[in-house]
Amino acid sequence: MEATMKYICVLVFLVIMTIGGFNGVVGRDTYYGPCGKHDIEKEAEKLAPCTEAAKYWNAPVSERCCAIMEKKLKNPSCLCAILFSRTAYNAGVKPEVAVTIPKRCGIPVRPIGHKCGAFPFV
Repeated sequence: MEATMKYICVLVFLVIMTIGGFNGVVGRDTYYGPCGKHDIEKEAEKLAPCTEAAKYWNAPVSERCCAIMEKKLKNPSCLCAILFSRTAYNAGVKPEVAVTIPKRCGIPVRPIGHKCGAFPFV
């Protein structure tokens, strides 16, 4: 009887741990940031060619920056998160300047009016 009770306790423990483990996995899958599974700081590093253009209003925007920006504009919320990331801040990026890059690149399809914090894309 005592051995049977031990096995039942172990079995109940394993069932509880299994259910908890599955819930943890499901919970993690549904918690993504604005860039999905991508790390915002790593995504910010990909915008390195845009650093000068994101700091200064009159800085020229390189073709490489425009190509990267056009890809990032497919998810404006992710781009906004990147512009407010620690990496962008440390690089001296000014979000109010960075939101003008798509227009300065001449990208025809852009999220005009989508706000990045207090700064709308133009």
